[in-house]
Amino acid sequence: MATQLTKDSSDRSPESDQKSAAAPRRRLRAVNREQQIIDEAVSFFAEKGFSGQTRELGARLGITQPLLYRYFPTKRDLIERVFNEVYLNLESPDWSNLLTDRSRPLHDRFCDFYGAYSDMTYRYEWIRIFMFAALMGEKLNRRYTQLVEKKILTPMCDELRHYCDQPSIEEKPIRQLELDHIWVMHGGLFYYAIRKHIYHGRVSKDFPAIVSRAVAVMLAGSKAISAQASYQTTNG
Repeated sequence: MATQLTKDSSDRSPESDQKSAAAPRRRLRAVNREQQIIDEAVSFFAEKGFSGQTRELGARLGITQPLLYRYFPTKRDLIERVFNEVYLNLESPDWSNLLTDRSRPLHDRFCDFYGAYSDMTYRYEWIRIFMFAALMGEKLNRRYTQLVEKKILTPMCDELRHYCDQPSIEEKPIRQLELDHIWVMHGGLFYYAIRKHIYHGRVSKDFPAIVSRAVAVMLAGSKAISAQASYQTTNG
């Protein structure tokens, strides 16, 4: 219940109004304060890059820099936590099912996957933080690309092999050339988000159509390459 005022509001002086306006935010539980810092840090670093000062971040949060350091003793600790929040914690268990459910056409599976993936990753904060980190030579980006290659692109390679009647990755290890082929499609769709959020360029609003075309080209190309390889093997 709100505390009763002892004075009518008309009796308050300008000085008291200023003090009220400058009053600190209400005390939060530690876990809530930590999440508040993380959420604001994501927006802050997306706007300023990792060279942004924690003092300015604290001012945006309405807290002191020493209080911020109680939760994150160094700026590096905060950056690591932001990276985990934005990238490493986003993997969805549905992604694997979308990619590997062979009861559905491969074109539909890949399209549905990129619809779900883009909803979570092709966002303003995600793209800008990723690019800022890359320009600074952060190891964080390499960790993420390794995760993408293992959790997304490798299963895609296996599904493409099945689609083209080729041996599974358990029977025959993936070549770097195959991974790079998938990276071309994956990177092309990623560049759509870069053009939108980094360059602020004009992009089509029909992203599903873009994905559908990219996937169709990938599947047709993979079939053609597979057929050519089989022909060369058969005819020496």
